Parts: sequence; C-alpha cells; structure tokens
Amino acid sequence: MNRKIGKWLFAAFMLCALPPLHAQDNVIDEVAWVVGDEAILKSEIEEARLSALYENRRFDGDPYCVIPEEIAVNKLFLHQAELDSIEVSESEVIQRVDAQTNMFITNLGSREKMEEYFNKTSTQIREMLRENIREGLKVQKMKEKLVGEIKVTPGEVRRYFEKLPPDSIPYIPTQVEVQIITQQPKIPLEEIEDVKSRLRDYTDRVTRGETSFSTLARMYSEDRGTASNGGELPFMGRGQLDPAFANVAFNLQSPDKVSKIVESEYGFHIIQLLEKRGDRIRVRHILLKPHVPEESLEAGMARLDSIADDIRNEKFSFDEAATVLSHDKDTRNNHGLLPNPYNNTSKFEMQELPPEIAKVVDKMKVGEISEAFTMIPEKTGKEVCVIVKLKSRVNGHKATITEDYQNLKNVVMEKRSAEVLDKWIREKQKHTYVRIKDSWKHNCAFKYPGWIKD
Repeated sequence: MNRKIGKWLFAAFMLCALPPLHAQDNVIDEVAWVVGDEAILKSEIEEARLSALYENRRFDGDPYCVIPEEIAVNKLFLHQAELDSIEVSESEVIQRVDAQTNMFITNLGSREKMEEYFNKTSTQIREMLRENIREGLKVQKMKEKLVGEIKVTPGEVRRYFEKLPPDSIPYIPTQVEVQIITQQPKIPLEEIEDVKSRLRDYTDRVTRGETSFSTLARMYSEDRGTASNGGELPFMGRGQLDPAFANVAFNLQSPDKVSKIVESEYGFHIIQLLEKRGDRIRVRHILLKPHVPEESLEAGMARLDSIADDIRNEKFSFDEAATVLSHDKDTRNNHGLLPNPYNNTSKFEMQELPPEIAKVVDKMKVGEISEAFTMIPEKTGKEVCVIVKLKSRVNGHKATITEDYQNLKNVVMEKRSAEVLDKWIREKQKHTYVRIKDSWKHNCAFKYPGWIKD
C-alpha cells in the first residue's frame, strides 16, 4: 500500500474508533455543518480532534475551524465520486479492515483488550472501520481521477528548478542500492522431529478435548502477531498466504479437525478452520520454528565468507552467485538486488533498510562485499546468514537537475496536482449547498472562503 494512503487510512480508523470521553456521554449531539445533503456532527468533529491529539498533530489555526473544513472537503470528493460512479471493491475494503483490525489486536494484546480499549464490540469496530476505509479509498480514487491527465514536461521541471531560491532547493538524502546473498542454516533432523512431535501432541490434546486450539496457540505459537489472539488470522485469499499453508488451509472442511503438519517458509504449522467465505478463509494456526544451533550459523557464515572470497578473486560474479546460490527467493531472480517496498525501486534511504543491513552498509564502499553476518528478516522471522554488496551510493546533497530529475519531476507533479485539486474544490463550492451553524463559525479564517456565501 502507498505509505500516504496507509497513513490516511490509519487516521480514518482512529477518527472513528477512539472511545468517547465520559464527560460527553450525556451531551446531546448537534449538526455543526451541512454540505450538500450530508451533515457533519459535533461528535464527528470531536472524535477527529481526539485523533489529532493522539497523533500529536499541530493545527494552523483553531481545530474547530480546521477539522470541519477538512471533513467538508472530503464530502465534496465523496459526492463527486458518487456522480462519477467511483467504486471500490468489497474485497479491497475487507482486506484493509482485516489488516487494520489485526494490527490493533496485535498492538493491544488481544481481541478482548481491543474491545475494552475502544469501548466497542469487534463487530462495531469493524463496521465503523469498513465505512471509513471505503470512503477513504473513494476519496483517494476521486483525487487520482481528477489529476490523472496531468503531464509534466522536462522543460517545466527545468524552469521550476531554475526559479527556486537557493535555500528552497530540495535536499536529497543518501540513497543506496544493495545486493544480498543468503543461506538458510542447516537445521538438524532431530530438531525438526522435536518440533513435529510437539505439534502432534498439541493436535492430540485438542482432539481429546483436553484444551482448546486457541489456548495452545496463546501459550506456544511463535507467530507473535497472532499468538495473543489465539493464533487467529484475518480473512485472507489464497494469494495472500504461503502456498503450502494455503493448500492445506483451503482443503479443511470442518472446524472440529486440526490439519496435518505443514511446512512453510516461516516454520511448521498446524491449522484449524474457523470460517470460509467465498474465496477467502479465516483460520487459527500454531507456528513452531526449529531452533538453529550456533554451529549451524557458524557453518553458514563460513560458507558465505568462502563465496565472498571466490567473488573477490573473480572466480564468478556476485550477480551469478546471487542467482544460483542464494536462498532468498525474493532477490535471486534479480541478481540479489534488494527491492524497496516503500517506493517500488531498488533505491533505499538508510533508515528504510533492515537495521542489520544498514549497520553493515553504512561503513562500506561501492563495490565492496561484506563479511558474513546473521539477520532475522521481518517477513519470515527465521534467522539467516547474509553477505551484501554495496552496488551504488549517492550521498545526501541538494538536488540537481542532472542527478535528481525524477525527484524534481515528482515535486512539480505534486505541485501541479495540488493546484488542480485546489481549483476543483473552489469551483465545487460554488455549486454545493453549505450551511454552518453560527456557533461553529468562530470567526474562522477558512482555507476555502467559499463555504460562507453572501
């Protein structure tokens, strides 16, 4: 997900889900604004203010002026989205709802603690979250449609850059490209058998009715993101799951049965079906990861150090070694080049790299190959041995038209997009019925004065 969209959706969730202040429980709600045929309620504004406090947001003006105006602007986009038949798929919405709900369960410790924190049932939280996410996605798609025809020429970028005062030229942080080769340490057969034996014991205990699957998941599962919630995963499609895990999970028919043991890239699992809904499934699982002995890590690093020496001695290239020898399936088909999930390129700012890699790369020269080290990838949580090569580094600097054309083009695009959206909002105001209750005008200096018509 685009980071800006993700942040917007998070704010939208906080807007709807923060618990009301007890002091307000007995206060009668009121309509503060009306935009078209949509009302903006006092409670809606207050919840947005609480969300802003949660995020330590600073307002350029009175929050009781800024917040309702922001909500009103979104109402304009939503109204146009209805006219233009802008739709978002239910599966897209549900996917976001599942992800956000799971995030809060993880952060707060359990589903029960989430309900207690927000003073709402899980169903109420999901319904409010669903509506906010649906509206947020519609607003985003409407904006994208309005600015979709904008084109920026090299001449425009050059003229923009030439007119910038020296102290306004953007600063481009240091960016690097990194190639990696990984090796999975060899796990002794007896360690794997011990893990499988423990999982078989859990299955027997559930089958005999001695304890519940969820209790065992809370006690023993090594999936930290789901253990506190009894091992429960949100609704997911087949493509969102590890293929081996998905094949077993989607073949389950009865919630009373526990699956056979399945090995994925994360470790070994047993799975319990909760619910099927079309092409999506909700399950519980228990994950155990075989312990990697120190001697296996040392052997893996020794092998990688030997590979690094062969590359330095030009027996083969890093690209060839990454393609043939690396165990990292996400990079070996691209010569080991690490992809940046935040910008869909191979360029990273240092803080975007996995911390273990950033620490090593920070001291390297371009073309240099590191000594072997270990890291725990966030995706799998399984310790691996790694060597890296610093493919390129562009040190932090003030932007230049020759080196940073794409960055400057993005700046111009954002500026042009903001101008188009600003003009659209001002024009839309002229043809939209707006009424603001006198007590909510607060002598406001609105960003868009057209709310108040003469």
